[in-house]
Amino acid sequence: MEIKAKKSINYYIRALHRDIGFFLIGLTIIYSLSGILLIYRDTGFLKNERQIEKKLSPDIEVSELGRIVHIRNLEVSRTEGNVIYFQNGSYDKSSGIVKYSEKVLPSFLEKFNNLHKKSSRDLTYLFSTIFAILLLFLAVSSFWMYKKESRMFRRGLVLAGSGIVVTLILLFL
Repeated sequence: MEIKAKKSINYYIRALHRDIGFFLIGLTIIYSLSGILLIYRDTGFLKNERQIEKKLSPDIEVSELGRIVHIRNLEVSRTEGNVIYFQNGSYDKSSGIVKYSEKVLPSFLEKFNNLHKKSSRDLTYLFSTIFAILLLFLAVSSFWMYKKESRMFRRGLVLAGSGIVVTLILLFL
């Protein structure tokens, strides 16, 4: 009869770290690519122009119109009779017809970007929360990859501390 050696906590954490890490590779690739797209969301990179026409209530105030059509700081460029013109569009106060153009990503890329825009009211918030917790586990469990006395462990602490310092510097600049 063979006696099994008791496995240490390090063994289990390393195994979890490995398996969770492999699982998260695909998710991380998608999140990182969509994060890069979000950085350039104000440039029009990969975006196509789409024409929109909607029937709204007549006589809407300009501030309310901006909120309805999702244009921040909507500014009127000119008014001709009942028609208000703004950047990329117009609104007819008498008929309630608004026409404007917006630049949008292709739908599959927009779905990727929506991964970053979840709120607790959204049904998929749990997915994002679990993903974040698993990434946190990977970061913390990295310290179990080497013995505490080893040079690599100390190096890991220095690199982790450096990452925190660099992030704080970027946040407060």
